[in-house]
Amino acid sequence: MLLLSHVGFSFVEDLAEALGARGLKTFVLSSRPEPAHPGRLDDLRRLADRVTAADEHVLTHQDVETCLADLRRQGETVLACVTVWEGYRHLMSLANETLGVGDLGEKQVLGLRDKLGLRNRLFDAGLTRVRATELTPASLADRQADGGRHFVKPVSGIASYGAFPLTAATTWADVERITAESRDDTVYASAFGDDGLTFLVEDYLPGREFSFEVVVTERSAHVVALHEKCEVTETAGTVLENACTSPPVSVTAAERAAGIAWVRRLLDELDLRRGCFHIEARYDADRPEGARWDLIEINPRVGGSLISHSTRELTGGASLLDLWIDSLLAPEGFDERIASLSYTADGETPTENATFFRVFFAEKGRIASVRVNSEELPLEPVVTHLLLKAGDTVDATAREVFLGQLLWRYPRGEAGRLFPELARASAHAIDIQYESQESGGPR
Repeated sequence: MLLLSHVGFSFVEDLAEALGARGLKTFVLSSRPEPAHPGRLDDLRRLADRVTAADEHVLTHQDVETCLADLRRQGETVLACVTVWEGYRHLMSLANETLGVGDLGEKQVLGLRDKLGLRNRLFDAGLTRVRATELTPASLADRQADGGRHFVKPVSGIASYGAFPLTAATTWADVERITAESRDDTVYASAFGDDGLTFLVEDYLPGREFSFEVVVTERSAHVVALHEKCEVTETAGTVLENACTSPPVSVTAAERAAGIAWVRRLLDELDLRRGCFHIEARYDADRPEGARWDLIEINPRVGGSLISHSTRELTGGASLLDLWIDSLLAPEGFDERIASLSYTADGETPTENATFFRVFFAEKGRIASVRVNSEELPLEPVVTHLLLKAGDTVDATAREVFLGQLLWRYPRGEAGRLFPELARASAHAIDIQYESQESGGPR
């Protein structure tokens, strides 16, 4: 399989491990890594059977077409292409169309990534209760003057970059500052489309936040997991998703069933017949029954952070990456297997497991030390990722900067006891110290 990697990353380790378990070769096409990671291509070469690096920090149609042609000339048979980097999802579609693999069309991917057009299309279809408007100085002033609650986000975005609640204090200069930052952001600039970062404004959706992890095959749409975002922090420049649990703790099976039925109506309206989706939604219990679920966004890929790992622990071994790969390869019996792992239409899940994970974000500054502080935890994590180290410097940006993440698995029957304990005790499970600007010592 061909993996499309952005600046040398994009879950390549996890994908290569999954392909190796299937006896498949791993071919990696990566955009040029950042100067901060000079040895990243060598790391990839230790993982993959072949690594091709583009000259620029962003992959293009031509890079993908050339790579596939080179592999064909060398006698290699590429079965499919996959990427978790949303900015390359349309390139994955192009590659799979070339290879004759069932996948979303490139136009469908680009349509999903146009959050302004998507929101208004779904409003017209009665599947969301809010409309969106292009953010301009005039529309910003109009929304601030109408007395309602509103939310701003990129028309095409990723990682909650530049997504924030509109307040009376928000100025057009704030928007221009975020836009200027995005132009210099090597990692994220390619995710904002050919026109760069543009914004929409829409009514704020109240309620608790969830994500449906969905794999769609020719036969059916399967909700493999449903995560509740039990802690979300909204800042002036981004939204931080601090902690998630699955199965959800605040909605009943009937409420989950209503959400699953609503997700399937979304997929039908948009004619999404293949693919893996991370569908973010809000549930507002104060709304009339039948209108409580509403859309945040549809991501045509696996969820980030530990969503795929969490799904692996829930299902007893099948991560979302595993299931996405198999949906592309379509092995015999796959539909029956994924159906056995997924929620039923009445909102019930077959899993006996529950998961909780917490994501930690870094602040601006130079890191003096970072470690896992597990002394007061009721349970050891099954996954521990520390993504930054002593000596790293974090700049202030309008996007989340991951520090680390921890995942726990426990019996679903014990969720009533363990979930609140973990939610409380894990808040300080990663201890980070920053150097003081004045003295050079920790703070």
